[in-house]
Amino acid sequence: MTIEIRNETTAVVDEREFVELSRFVFESMHLHPATEMSIIFVDEEAMEKLHVQWLDLPGPTDVMSFPMDELTPGTPEHPSPEGLLGDVVLCPSVAAKQAAESGHSAVEEMLLLTVHSILHLLGYDHMEEDERTEMFELQRKLLLTFLASRPSA
Repeated sequence: MTIEIRNETTAVVDEREFVELSRFVFESMHLHPATEMSIIFVDEEAMEKLHVQWLDLPGPTDVMSFPMDELTPGTPEHPSPEGLLGDVVLCPSVAAKQAAESGHSAVEEMLLLTVHSILHLLGYDHMEEDERTEMFELQRKLLLTFLASRPSA
């Protein structure tokens, strides 16, 4: 698995933690071991440009997902085919504002957004209520299992 991390902001990001989380999700979703993905951390100005360009929506957003090879989850017996999953673009400053409103840390918010985006790259969506329930339950399970598996600081 190749997970490339690029931090184009002044925010301090533990890149290793995002790689470990991504690997955990990849393994849980039975992705091919050669699956590739990138995570890019950008400032609000760069995120706003992407938000306008791709969704025609004003202002910066927290995260955007750009799928490449349209991979879907595999099974233990039949992992997904090898491929390029896509790009996750995160805005740490927007995530920090959301985290403060929600009462948890900016890192926890960005980890949640990373899981959320990987699921989007795998074809999950939340436009319909049943899709929302499935996706949000899965992202919660993946994130909580990952966090529980880490050694305490």
